[in-house]
Amino acid sequence: MTTPLWKRVIARVLQAILALVFVSPLIWVIVSSFSPQPGSAQTDGWGVNNYITLFNYQAGLPAYLFNSIVISLVTIVLSVVICTMAGYSFSRFDYPGRNLGFMVTLSILMVPYASLLIPLMVWYSQIGLNNTLVGIGLVLTLFQLPMSTFIMRNAFDAIPKDMEEAAMVDGCNSFQALVRILVPVVKPSMVTVGLLAFLEAWNNFMIPLYLAGSDNTPLPLAMVNMRQQTMGVIDYGATEAGVVVLLIPAAILFLALQKYYVKGFMAGAVKG
Repeated sequence: MTTPLWKRVIARVLQAILALVFVSPLIWVIVSSFSPQPGSAQTDGWGVNNYITLFNYQAGLPAYLFNSIVISLVTIVLSVVICTMAGYSFSRFDYPGRNLGFMVTLSILMVPYASLLIPLMVWYSQIGLNNTLVGIGLVLTLFQLPMSTFIMRNAFDAIPKDMEEAAMVDGCNSFQALVRILVPVVKPSMVTVGLLAFLEAWNNFMIPLYLAGSDNTPLPLAMVNMRQQTMGVIDYGATEAGVVVLLIPAAILFLALQKYYVKGFMAGAVKG
């Protein structure tokens, strides 16, 4: 049965309004970062003075971007590799404690990570990982494990075991079957895990606040430090410029990987 034209028009109008509601804050912050406003570097006319202020702040924008990129790459690589292996293990192998291990992994979701940061900071100082980019990435990976492992386990559950059994008949072992046969099938779920890890690592403020030193400050933490001018006046212009800089890579990656992201959630969120 064909949907009446008036219903389709109403649906499109409602979708456009809803999209505008979500997009309007992003448009506002982009426009505001170039517009004149008191208490910022851009007080007269439209221009890029707020971005110049951001670029030249203390260590400089390139240094903060480099730190954020390194943290994000560490988190993405570890999250994808560990969660893919863990999801495969929980889905395909039957061993004592499998269900318990999976429940313990999921239980990390119930732990407020702010409560673990001070013990982690003390432990990191003892093993030499405090104030390091890798140490921050390891903690971010820890809190990515529950949801990402859940997604990957359900993605493997949705694949018939006949595929890897056929590969093993041809001489593959379990690892070779995973890499050659299953990984191409669960690639959308792996992209989803990687994208979630990137968004968390790229935007996270709390963990670097506790674990980052002055030499490895990521951009979100640098933005908070930069907001305060003389007499405690907030530099909204530079803050808005920083938000735009943070937004650009996240928006590009999400739009580029949207197809895989939707497929990954459909495959990983519902057990087949």
